[in-house]
Amino acid sequence: MGSLPLTVCSGLLVVAALGPAAQAAHAADGGTLAAAPAAPAPGAEVTLKVSGCTGSQAVAASRAFTADARLTGTQGVLFGSARVGSTVGPGAYEVKVNCADRVVDGRITVAAMDKGASAAPVDATAHFATVATSGSGPDTAQAVTGLALASIAAVAVGLRARRGRRTR
Repeated sequence: MGSLPLTVCSGLLVVAALGPAAQAAHAADGGTLAAAPAAPAPGAEVTLKVSGCTGSQAVAASRAFTADARLTGTQGVLFGSARVGSTVGPGAYEVKVNCADRVVDGRITVAAMDKGASAAPVDATAHFATVATSGSGPDTAQAVTGLALASIAAVAVGLRARRGRRTR
């Protein structure tokens, strides 16, 4: 078997083997959670942005919040805000967003309050920072892109090897 047919067959075999993995990666896409500011101080208001929910409403809950946050929006993107408790200590806190069709897990990190600072509200219109979610693997688009690039590289190597044999 020549190198080109071998390369093509190998590429098809890789796609067939990793196809279920790409589907599993898509199933694991649970949405994303972003918070602003990225490291709020105790007493600060945090703006939340959740993508990947099909409903127009959701509820975000965390031990760091004084109350559950109501999120609203359209087309899979929901917004809302919550206040971090003024007595909450510094550290990472889980945030669980209950959507109509799934639960999006994330974290916020509460910053230590400077001595002498008060737990006053801060402007929460800062830049969004992506927060780590429970599904830390590649999403479907990344998996498919990786497979496509690997296939192109395999074909290029096969063509290069074939061309090298002809010139000798």
